[in-house]
Amino acid sequence: MFVYRMRNATILVVRLKGVATEAIKNIVLAGIGKLIVVDSEDVAEEDLGASFFFRDDDVGKKVRYSTSSVQTGDHGATETLAYLWASAGMKITSSMLLDVAKPRIESLNPLVAVEALSDASALEGDDFDRLLQGVDMVCVTDCDRSTLIRLNEACRRLSKPFYAGGTYGLLGYIFCDLLQHDYIAPSGQKDASKNVKNTAVYVPLKTALQHRWTGMTRRQTKELNPAIVFAVLAVWEYQAVHQGVLPDDPSAAAELESIASRLIAEAQVNRQTLPSMPRELIDLATTAAHEISPVCAVVGGLLAQDILKALAAREPPIANFFTFDGTLGGGTVVRMSMP
Repeated sequence: MFVYRMRNATILVVRLKGVATEAIKNIVLAGIGKLIVVDSEDVAEEDLGASFFFRDDDVGKKVRYSTSSVQTGDHGATETLAYLWASAGMKITSSMLLDVAKPRIESLNPLVAVEALSDASALEGDDFDRLLQGVDMVCVTDCDRSTLIRLNEACRRLSKPFYAGGTYGLLGYIFCDLLQHDYIAPSGQKDASKNVKNTAVYVPLKTALQHRWTGMTRRQTKELNPAIVFAVLAVWEYQAVHQGVLPDDPSAAAELESIASRLIAEAQVNRQTLPSMPRELIDLATTAAHEISPVCAVVGGLLAQDILKALAAREPPIANFFTFDGTLGGGTVVRMSMP
């Protein structure tokens, strides 16, 4: 049953940064049915560090192009034709432009169909709704908070399971909203071979962010390592205040510390456990704009593992917010606003 589900699953991945690269590698090698990737960015030099789908000579090209209809052998000629077609009001489809990442993804597993979309409008309004009609699961990586909430709400409206993930320097996170998810797991009784059906009810990201850390002992709170959670949330808030720009300088530390302290107070975290934001975490957050390959590999690998687990419906997936601390090499899962 799992193999059938996996081989017939269509997964949509938004943005092709380091985390998505690792996740795509794993789910494609596992043998899903179809992968759809949406990314409208050019390949930049900083992408070469954590995304092994790109090479030095790819810098400046679109993340996804294809030229099956125009075999000129001259990239400049192809781009000129694309410009002329666009000027004439003709829609440029994936068959008309040079592809960078797609053949490298396809080479991982020729049995997996790969579709790549470089038009950002695919994630907007009715276009996104139409795109969602043909997918089984959505995975959005390295996006700002407002984009995550908007895409999550669209997925909920059409009953599509949703994953989000990303890294900020040495920090990383995974969030999932699997709606009402049924899975099979060991009963927990002495007879470990007996499996029982369980149901987990998830909440959207917007609701999860309203989570209050009340009703827990000091020890329970400490085990969840809330400092990492609020470091990630502080980066999101900073990014929202600064029109999408991530902190990238030690001068941002004071503002991040202020944001984190406010969020901690609003969430009613046990003050004995986390009286203030550890300074070293604030310092880490000032490198949020940078991708660190080993961190992307860990977070992307765990993201892919959980996606496959959700497809299999045989073990409990993440419920519902995982954070990774690269300085310790470990992570924790916080159940945020879930019943």
